[in-house]
This record gives sequence, C-alpha cells and structure tokens, in this order.
Amino acid sequence: MTLSKTLTCLTQSACIALALGAVPAVAQESTDPIRLTLHDWTGQLITTQIMGEVLKQAGYNIEYVQADYLAQFAGLETGDLSVAMEMWETTGRDAMDAAVATGNVEVFGPTGMQAKEEWWYPSYMVERCPGLPDWHALLEPACAEAFSTAETAPKGRYLGGPVTWGGFDDERVEALGLPFEVIHAGTDAALFAELESAYQRQAPILLWIYAPHWAPAKYDGAWVEFPTYEAACYTDPSWGLNPDMAYDCGKPFGEIWKVGWAGVKDKWPGAYEAIKAFTIDNAEMGAMITAVDLDGQSVEAVVAAWMAENEPRWKAWIGQ
Repeated sequence: MTLSKTLTCLTQSACIALALGAVPAVAQESTDPIRLTLHDWTGQLITTQIMGEVLKQAGYNIEYVQADYLAQFAGLETGDLSVAMEMWETTGRDAMDAAVATGNVEVFGPTGMQAKEEWWYPSYMVERCPGLPDWHALLEPACAEAFSTAETAPKGRYLGGPVTWGGFDDERVEALGLPFEVIHAGTDAALFAELESAYQRQAPILLWIYAPHWAPAKYDGAWVEFPTYEAACYTDPSWGLNPDMAYDCGKPFGEIWKVGWAGVKDKWPGAYEAIKAFTIDNAEMGAMITAVDLDGQSVEAVVAAWMAENEPRWKAWIGQ
C-alpha cells in the first residue's frame, strides 16, 4: 500500500498550533520542511505518519516524500531528504553503513521493533515437502516440484518482495544451488494478495514474509531455516557452504532503525530529539497494520486513533 500524494504542513506552524489550542513545546529552529520518506509497505507508512504528525504538533513544517527504500540514501546524504523511519537490519544494513561512513547520514537509534524477514511456507506444504523447515529439503527435486507452477516447472517458485527491497534472494538461490526460480512481487499488496489466494485454495506457495506484520499471526506456517547469518556471509565468498560465492546463508534478524541526514540535529535540534525518542513495539505495530490491511481503515485514520490514545506518550517525545 502506498500514498499517492504528498502531504504537507503549512509553514505558519505556530499559528496552526495556537488555533488548535496547543502551544508548540519545541521552538521551531527552521521553517524549512523536514522531509520524511514514504516507502511501499503499510507499517512504514504508519511509523512515518506518526512521527510526522507528532512533529507537526510541535510546530514543525513536515513533508512526506515518496522514495525508494535503498536509493533514498542519496537524498539523505545531501539533505534533500531528512528522515527515514524504518531501515531494516534484515535488508538495509549494508546501504545504511555505507551512507553513515560518508559522515552525512546518522542513525537516530532503534524504533523498538525487531525485524524478521525470510522465506515462509504454509503448514499444509510440509506433507508435500518433508524435511521442512530445514532448507536442505528444498534441494530435493520432488520438493521443488511441489512448489512449482506451470511457468517454473520443474523448478520451484519462490515469490520474493518487490525488487526495491533488496534481500539477496536471487544470490542465495544461486549460492546454495536451490532448484527454484525467484519471482518478485510488484508491490507489498500483491505479495499478500497472492498468499491469501493460495492459502484459501491450499495451493503451493513459498514467499517472503516479514514481521512485524499480521500475516504470521493470521496464517499457519513457518519460516525456512537457512544457515545462520554472519556478516562474513555477505562479504567473504570463502565463508560458508559455497567456497566461491557469498550469500550462502539466511537473512539477518535484528533492529529496525531510524536514520536521517546528519544535519537534522543542528537545523532542527528539537525534532532530532523527538525522532530519537520515538519507540513502538512489534505487537503495537502489528495491530495497526492489521487495522489497515485487513480491516480496511486508512493509514490516516489509524494514525489519528493512535495519536488520540497515546497523547501523554508522544507529548513526552516533544517535551510537552
């Protein structure tokens, strides 16, 4: 799910706040807009709008800007983009570290959410592919065939996330010699629509599932257990089972980080402190994603409800 238009706050932020009966607790150090990046999955839209709406309450000028998950670092390095609220340890660590190394990007701390992203299968597929969740089961021709489609047979079909998410699934297939073809979903919504369709029909499906998300709670299934990730797996071909290729392991698990232009702390120091203070956990985020993706609520409505229910919490972030 994506937002089709950019939302902005008027520059007369102090007047707006007064009209709403709230006095900004943080001095507006600059009237220039703080540009928060929007990506293509529901949870990130929620975290970003929560942060943006909180900063508006403190008197800041906010713009939401659609940006590519990994390519956004070019804009963060120059300051054309200000803040990215979700950089996942599982897929974005390399890009984040490279950007931080320039001195122009800073990690603003963890969001409080723990990320997991990996190949996932519904439990009804265990009968057709004995040996799961051990990844070695996928090497068996009969197992690959069980996950195949007319387009990929005799190879199995793995449905990956949009190509902009990274994740090295194509490289993993090659490095581990998996008899599978990687097909990338066009959007987050398309990924889970296909899962819903397959699950209802008990049809074969192997796909990228991430958490925090509603899918692992709604559907009975499990993640494939690949060789445990170590940093050397991605950087040293001699590491691991394949002595000639990197990425012969599973994805890393870990934090979801807040990152941004290093100039934020000097240009908008109050906003900088508020962004650092932002925290939310997996259960809370999973419930909000469910409200949008399954219950049909808008991101804006879910964010507004969260703001109303958590006023003392977010006011503390901005010193009110």
